[in-house]
Amino acid sequence: MNRLHRIGTLATVLLAGILTTAAHAQELETENWHKVREAQFAGRSFEQGADQVVTLEAPNRAEDAAVVPILIRAAQPQQPDRWIKKIYLVIDKNPSPMGAVFTLTPDSGRADIETRIRIEDYSWVRAIAEMQDGKLYMAMKYVKASGGCSAPAGKDMEAALARLGRMKIRTDGDIRLNQPNLVELMISHPNISGLAMDQVTRLYAPPRFVRTVQVTYSGKPIMSADVDFTISENPNFRFYFEPRADGDLRAEVVDSSNATFETSLAVRSAVASGS
Repeated sequence: MNRLHRIGTLATVLLAGILTTAAHAQELETENWHKVREAQFAGRSFEQGADQVVTLEAPNRAEDAAVVPILIRAAQPQQPDRWIKKIYLVIDKNPSPMGAVFTLTPDSGRADIETRIRIEDYSWVRAIAEMQDGKLYMAMKYVKASGGCSAPAGKDMEAALARLGRMKIRTDGDIRLNQPNLVELMISHPNISGLAMDQVTRLYAPPRFVRTVQVTYSGKPIMSADVDFTISENPNFRFYFEPRADGDLRAEVVDSSNATFETSLAVRSAVASGS
């Protein structure tokens, strides 16, 4: 009887494990993700070994759902024969699940992208890397956060609108030629989602947010992004570029009201590669 009891207990444990695994697998395939996958990646499969291509860093539980830091990190540098062409950022439970699409080139040097996002509900966050040959790799992180998209923007909206479109682009330390150099682009913009109710007027502020970002170096594309209100107020992007010679780093931003903002930085190398 004891032996039969042990066998029965083991079978129960195994069955529970199978059911838990099945439930977890089902949870990964959320309804919104299914819609995004069918719309954006229909008929395409995702490759194994994603951690050898791309990883996603984000907090397990966000301190502020309206400002959630994320880092999409590439495992290998951008090379002429193998590079990440696009990175899709999907937040399953957000009102707009496809939050951003970043386009990169070999001149990016590295395909790392760091920014801050809004998360409306406990959700899987997905970073999907599309290689130059069309292969897809997906990194995922479950983040506990709620109310980020419907949270009101900064307290002083009048001051925020007065600063609208002010930008700063800067490099991190001395520039090295023929090596990836870190860049930070800061944009003053309330990135109004249109989902936040004014507690005084009980009205919803009309949406207005950064729509596109284009960054070039000496006229060649480095990084571009199609984004929406998923990106937090005062958007901030950190990424890389690999200069071959001195030149000008330029950024152009267009928001959902078709307002255009520009900034540039003259880059002068301090140290050449290998010196």
